[in-house]
Amino acid sequence: MKHKLRPLSSLLLCAAVALSAPVLADEQTQAEGLRIAKERKAQDTGWDNSEAEMKMILRNAQGQEATREIRVKSLEMQSDGDKALTIFDSPRDVSGTAFLSFSHPMDADEQWIYLPAIKRVKRIASRNKSGPFMSSEFAFEDMTSFEVEKFSYDFLRDDVYKGDDVFVVEQTPEDEFSGYSKQIVWVDKAHYRVRKVEFFDRKDDLLKVLEFDEYTQYEVEGKTFWRPHRSNMFNKQTGKSTELVTEELKFMQGLEENDFDKNSLRRAR
Repeated sequence: MKHKLRPLSSLLLCAAVALSAPVLADEQTQAEGLRIAKERKAQDTGWDNSEAEMKMILRNAQGQEATREIRVKSLEMQSDGDKALTIFDSPRDVSGTAFLSFSHPMDADEQWIYLPAIKRVKRIASRNKSGPFMSSEFAFEDMTSFEVEKFSYDFLRDDVYKGDDVFVVEQTPEDEFSGYSKQIVWVDKAHYRVRKVEFFDRKDDLLKVLEFDEYTQYEVEGKTFWRPHRSNMFNKQTGKSTELVTEELKFMQGLEENDFDKNSLRRAR
């Protein structure tokens, strides 16, 4: 009797190992995805504050362009997500528009926009965060800082992007109001800089591709930070695109929390 049980026990053991293998693989790839996300955030911690002059170039499917000049002020928060204030300087039809964003790791982000045409500050509701930001191919939810807690992660594979070794990670938004079902992110292994992101809509179809180029190195308080001076968001479903070009970027500009006040948006300059 004992002799007959041995083959059955072996089969059960093999079956158990086979069934547990995918689970173990999932746990390992999820842990690796989370590790990459945490290191990506750690590499970009300690810059304090910055101010940038940029151009936003809108292109329709036929390649016709419209250019806007903007300034972006950013403040790193130690125990919360970052704050950012975007001010439109030209052309005249958008001049004076100011957009304020408070990012939070666990709670819903807070966003407000001042529209000079109606002389009113409007709060962006969480359920509307997937809407287009100032008619661009960026959504309001794309205009917040990266926070690890906003996503779950799964490492997909190693890859090469434009000659550099990269990790490819799938990140799934935790926010039920996100306009994306998932994002596929290419992160370089040398500096943990994001090189490319594919955004998938709620039907799980590829919606947009964001690529970062012309990374420039900055030194702040003895630590190295990298910033892309050119970012291009291409909408695969409409053929439209929006390019952000950084013309000047300075760190440690003495910005403080009171420079990011929603009550003074209409006076932002």
